[in-house]
Amino acid sequence: ATLVSIQVMPPSATIAKGTTQQYAATGTFSDSSTQDLTTSAAWAEDSGGTVATICAHGLATAVATGTSHITATFSGVTSNTASLTVTAAPLVSIQVAPASMSIGQGDIQQFIATGTFGDSSTQDLTLQASWSSDTTSVATITSGQGGGNGSATGVAVGGPVNITATLGGKSGTAQLTVTVALANAWTWVGGSSTAGATGVYGTLGTAAAGNVPAGRRRPASLKDSSGNFWLFGGYTAGGYMNDLWKFDGVNWTWMSGSNTAGAVGVYGSLGTPAAGNVPGAREGAAAWGDSSGNLWLFGGTNGSNAYYNDLWKYTPGAGTWTWVWGSNSTNATTVYGSSGQAAVSNVPGARYTAAAWGDSSGNLWMFGGYGWPEASFPALRSLGDLWKYNPGTGMWTWFVGTAATYYGTFGSLGTAAAANVPPARANAATWIDGSDNLWFFGGNSTIGYFADLWKYNPITTYWTWMPGSNPQSGTYPSYSIGPYPNYGTQTVAASSNVPGLRYGSGYWADGSGNLWLFGGYGELNNGMPYSLNDLWIYNPASTWWTWMSGNDNTHLPQGSYGTLGKAAANNLPPPRVFTSTWIDGKGRLWLFGGGSCPSYCLNDLWRYQP
Repeated sequence: ATLVSIQVMPPSATIAKGTTQQYAATGTFSDSSTQDLTTSAAWAEDSGGTVATICAHGLATAVATGTSHITATFSGVTSNTASLTVTAAPLVSIQVAPASMSIGQGDIQQFIATGTFGDSSTQDLTLQASWSSDTTSVATITSGQGGGNGSATGVAVGGPVNITATLGGKSGTAQLTVTVALANAWTWVGGSSTAGATGVYGTLGTAAAGNVPAGRRRPASLKDSSGNFWLFGGYTAGGYMNDLWKFDGVNWTWMSGSNTAGAVGVYGSLGTPAAGNVPGAREGAAAWGDSSGNLWLFGGTNGSNAYYNDLWKYTPGAGTWTWVWGSNSTNATTVYGSSGQAAVSNVPGARYTAAAWGDSSGNLWMFGGYGWPEASFPALRSLGDLWKYNPGTGMWTWFVGTAATYYGTFGSLGTAAAANVPPARANAATWIDGSDNLWFFGGNSTIGYFADLWKYNPITTYWTWMPGSNPQSGTYPSYSIGPYPNYGTQTVAASSNVPGLRYGSGYWADGSGNLWLFGGYGELNNGMPYSLNDLWIYNPASTWWTWMSGNDNTHLPQGSYGTLGKAAANNLPPPRVFTSTWIDGKGRLWLFGGGSCPSYCLNDLWRYQP
């Protein structure tokens, strides 16, 4: 009898990578007899060994995912073609690392999930796994697609907490203990340690661990009544922006505006909210939040000598902007009206980088900036006027300061007086205390930098040049040389301590009424202007400053990022100007980005534990 055909079995099979499949070859002869040819036939597969291999006895081994075709040949007769599909190797186990870890309260720990498969291979499953904490009151952990999975945050002292990664029915667990936070220490929380980082917008309105704004200077920023931090616009390496971001303490969310530079504003109808309304791209707008959770911003500039005096309100619940007041064109001049009298006709002129405060009644207070004074003085300049906007009446009130008071009247140090008025300036550091007193330090104008500290009492309507200032004696209004900072001993308050000339600093007011100041652009002791990264605290009761951390002015300031999410005594944000700041419910100081854009734009996020 002669061989007629060969049948390979099974005709179709699916196996996991790293496993095997035994094939059988049966020959049928001309007399209808059959014979097992498995060990005598010549076997072949068509992937060249990239998907599977097959030995002389018909045993196929899965090498990689894909499809291979198997045949057997004997005495010149070739069999049917069998199909072999190779799938990924089955997940056998998950290991979570580090297996045991201790972090400080508020610190972040990144866990890594590694899967071991049936073919003995391993794979990083950190982004694919679902993560959980069995005690979220002690530690939370991010979980979801988009990156950043497995990032645990120490919430309260306690533990050990079981941190679990789960995928495909397999789980791995590590333990995390949360200890007391390291005091007087910085933590690099997010963003890039390299200047010039671009943004990751994700999906509009959707929080994700991978989202982050691009590096930028002078965005409008504020904290709302729910503790969220908001960021609008600013100047990036790509140009002026009008994107609105929200940070909830864990993730960023792109809320409104364009993800490209140079967007034009859509005003709609004055006083009418609409989904399509949005302020145009700008930097240096004044911002504040009211008790209802609404966000407000005023003015700013988009360069090319174009300055705004439009007032906007953003309602987070509705996700809509409302053009509330002001001009929808640029470079409006100032109309002061009568001091202390609200009027519909009062108009603060177009400006940017004004000092701004939101008081406990929801009013906006604004001082100075750089822009347009009254029409009788038709030239851009630093301004020194003080204004209040009442959202209830929709009217502005001017109190003090005109083009004629450019150099200011200091009066006596520590003594309030009706005649006192600060010199005109922009880029001052601002605070508001529990009594709604308005404070600012430093800033700059066309005649130089400042190192003076001022307080305004809205009840008496008097300014006070406060102790803690350090003007160069007898030189006002010449501000451009000295005074230099006097740092004293770190963490030790002293009456002689004082920050020197600077502008564009970060600032916070804590729950104890202390004023905090970070960095800015000032001078070293050799007179060299430079970006700074020193951190100061001012106690209004003692009127003393304390240098808390950062470089003094004896050498060029430098930063140290350390490990992402880990507080350390040596961590320090690099020097910068025009950073954005806020303070959380636990009294921790946060700062985001800043820099001398477009050449040195930062988008790093830092937290400081007092």
